[in-house]
Amino acid sequence: MNIYLMQHGKPVPKEKNPDKPLSDRGRDDVMKMAGFLKKAGIQVETVFHSGKTRARQTAEIISSKINPGKESRKRQGLSPLDDVKTIAEEIKQGQKDFMIVGHLPHLGKLISLLITGSDSSQVVSFQQGGVLCLRTNEEEKNWAIAWMLVPEIIP
Repeated sequence: MNIYLMQHGKPVPKEKNPDKPLSDRGRDDVMKMAGFLKKAGIQVETVFHSGKTRARQTAEIISSKINPGKESRKRQGLSPLDDVKTIAEEIKQGQKDFMIVGHLPHLGKLISLLITGSDSSQVVSFQQGGVLCLRTNEEEKNWAIAWMLVPEIIP
């Protein structure tokens, strides 16, 4: 099983818009990432997001490319400061590939908990618009980073 964790694209500054929607660059980066993931054959059952505007917009773009005809879904427990233990347990019980579009520090803590058993280790350095794939060994349910992709290295 694979889970894909994506940090939302670059938002406009809070001073410009307190809702912090995606900036033009953020939208471009997410579109580029979505196109690459589609070409790579990435498919997921669902794309979840926190409900915050920048995460929702990112999830909608990604879902439209890799999950045509299926809408992304808001999910509780994915905000920046939410506890990661509940979602980690649900992930461990899952059977289908899915994506979470979220925020820091939540994504970093979630990855740390799944890989090391503690949410306090920094395992990866995320970048806005970047995607990380975690893969599990089905028998042992051990999680490992399979790959990570950031917008700046996509042609």
